[in-house]
Amino acid sequence: MSTPASTPRPSVIQLAIKEKAALYAAYIPMFTEGGVFIPTTRDYNLGDDVYVLLSLPEDIQRYPVAGKVAWVTPAKAAAGRTQGVGIMFPKDEKSRVLRLKIEEILGASLNSERPTQTI
Repeated sequence: MSTPASTPRPSVIQLAIKEKAALYAAYIPMFTEGGVFIPTTRDYNLGDDVYVLLSLPEDIQRYPVAGKVAWVTPAKAAAGRTQGVGIMFPKDEKSRVLRLKIEEILGASLNSERPTQTI
């Protein structure tokens, strides 16, 4: 007797960003709904569902995000980039509020030319 193939449950990642500079390096503004880079050595594929519990600098609230892997930075990537995944926020009201909160924290530094962990 075989059991039906079940969809794998999304992995859960807790990401606590403590400093504005770290948030700047992780935030992905070019995703329409926003997104975040998560350093990880775990293998992910594009399109994988990931549940992220995100903490922002100077904010005690944790923001739950049911996102999708939108890109993968492999181990030993060029230019010494950190291994990890880019998670795209879903198109929903919670993500919109989170994106506005992140952009409020970052303020003018959003237009900075400093390099990030992202594109």
